[in-house]
Amino acid sequence: MVTLDKIYTRGGDRGETSLAGGARVAKSHIRVETMGTVDEANAVLGIARLHTSGEPDDMLARIQNDLFDLGADLARPADPEPGKSALRIIEVQIVRLEGEIDQINVDLSPLTSFILPGGTPASAHLHLARTVVRRAERLAVALATQEAINPLIVTYLNRLSDHLFVLARALNDGGKQDILWIPGENR
Repeated sequence: MVTLDKIYTRGGDRGETSLAGGARVAKSHIRVETMGTVDEANAVLGIARLHTSGEPDDMLARIQNDLFDLGADLARPADPEPGKSALRIIEVQIVRLEGEIDQINVDLSPLTSFILPGGTPASAHLHLARTVVRRAERLAVALATQEAINPLIVTYLNRLSDHLFVLARALNDGGKQDILWIPGENR
């Protein structure tokens, strides 16, 4: 477990931060940008959860915890010291998302158009979270071209955006409150 007894350290006052293994990197480093975007997505999910209950809220609680695991995975780029293990995103977390997507999607009617973000407050916030997750995914892909990362990070983020999309539809009264895009409507 993590113990935080002092919140400010002054260690980042010159524009650098420490990764989990102790390496110092610029706060503008793509790894830090990716971690920050994952954190942003988690914060948006926290807002969405103000409007959820029951199983949807339980799913989002699990996802929020997974996103901290994912952040920890990103924060430790190299293999840990011998005898120590690093927290990594694993296949079972992705399989759980896929199972939940399939479960949610059973009750949704097929789409006849793209969806505009909105509807219920929960759905609108989930659509915002989905777009932040997509940005995190793009950053993780870019990071992977520069440094080694756990490839399951990208897979998890990709699957998570799908999950948030179908859950947003489910929380729009099973898709009945979805706002459909009408191409060229305002011409």
